[in-house]
Amino acid sequence: MSARATPKLADRMAVGGRLLLAALGGYAVAALATALLAVSLPGPKAEAVSAATLVSFAIMAAAIIWVFAARTLARAALVLAITASGMICALWLAGAFSAGVPT
Repeated sequence: MSARATPKLADRMAVGGRLLLAALGGYAVAALATALLAVSLPGPKAEAVSAATLVSFAIMAAAIIWVFAARTLARAALVLAITASGMICALWLAGAFSAGVPT
């Protein structure tokens, strides 16, 4: 007989929640970081966007690692939300949301 315990529904839901937060939250943070870097990096816009896109892969990986390393799912969600909010504020201050105004 096997003495292996089967995971409970709560454990499965916790892993599923982390997986969902890692995928969606990590993507959101990486996309916001890409936009912020593309706006703030010096040089030609094409090179700034390319560099920001390359950096976004590392940011996405770091966000995923953070979600699975955090003590609780709520703490992981809170940190990603605060990070995303900070980047949204920085984008707003940089003027990235001014529609119709050429930069």
